[in-house]
Amino acid sequence: EVQLVESGGGSVQAGGSLRLSCEASQDIGSRNIMGWFRQAPGKERERVACISTTNGSAYYRDSVKGRFTISQDKAANTVSLQMNSLEPDDSAMYYCTAGRYCATAGIDIWGKGTLVTISS
Repeated sequence: EVQLVESGGGSVQAGGSLRLSCEASQDIGSRNIMGWFRQAPGKERERVACISTTNGSAYYRDSVKGRFTISQDKAANTVSLQMNSLEPDDSAMYYCTAGRYCATAGIDIWGKGTLVTISS
């Protein structure tokens, strides 16, 4: 069974940067995407960014475009999320994911999450 382990969360001030990393315990097989979702207290889980494991194309939610960058190292079974110009609204638990497509229904592997806290 594939497991995803996140690292890199923490607390920074608004305008700062964090880099999240995720390592899969083994090859993710035929899954088409890896990505990051987040959930803030009292809010629904939302997709943040995903990357195709076949062609490297990326999806970003509108609010993070130009600030976040997702990347992958297929040989190492890792995916990373560089987050710049962080805002208080980015505060959430961030989950590494893998699945068929970039939506909650398309994800079948979830990491345990890493907490990101942005102070104003």
